[in-house]
Amino acid sequence: MNREEIYDHLAQVYLGKRKEVDVKKKRQKNAWLLVNIFISVLIFTSAIWGFTAFLTQRGTSLQSNVIFSLNRGPISVDYNFKDTFSPEKTFSLVVPDMDVSKYQAIEFSIRGKEEGTPGVVKIVIANEKNETASYYVQGVNLKWQDINIPLSEFKQITDWSSLTDISFVLEVWNVDDKKGIILIEDVRFSGAYDASASKV
Repeated sequence: MNREEIYDHLAQVYLGKRKEVDVKKKRQKNAWLLVNIFISVLIFTSAIWGFTAFLTQRGTSLQSNVIFSLNRGPISVDYNFKDTFSPEKTFSLVVPDMDVSKYQAIEFSIRGKEEGTPGVVKIVIANEKNETASYYVQGVNLKWQDINIPLSEFKQITDWSSLTDISFVLEVWNVDDKKGIILIEDVRFSGAYDASASKV
C-alpha cells in the first residue's frame, strides 16, 4: 500500500467516524426537540385549563351573588310600648312585581340605638295569596349585624312570584327595652345564603 492509498484509507475512516458523530448529534437534537415540543404543549394545555377553570369559577361566583336591593340608606324605626296599648310596631317595605324564586336569601343590616334596643325582631314575608311566614332575629343590640336568612326558612310561602311586602315587627312581649329605636339598612334579595340569624 503506497502513501496515497494510506491517505485515502485514513480519510475514509475519518469521514466515516465524522458521519457517525453527525448522525448521533442529529438524533440527540431531534430527541431534545420532541421533549421541548411535549413540554410546550403540556404548559399550553395547563394554562388553557387553568384559565377556563378561573372563568367558570368566576361565573359561578357572580351568579351566586346576584342581588336585588329593596332599599339602601338606613331606615329608622322607633317604638314605644310604654305609652301605648298596641301590642306590635310594624315597618313594611313594598316588594315590586317580580319573581323572587330565583334568589336564595334575604339580607339586611340592623342595630339598635342608645334610646333602647329590642333584642328580638320578627321578619314577616307576605304574598298576594295571603300567605305569610315569619322568622325571628335575635341579639339586636347597639352593634351593626349583617343578617342573611335563607328563603327556605319561610316555609309557609308557596308562591315567590307574588310577594307584596317584607315587614319588621316589634312585639311588646318579646322586646328587651319597651322603648327604643332600630336602624335597618340595605334590605335585599341575594343569590347566596349563609344563615347568620338565630330563630326563636
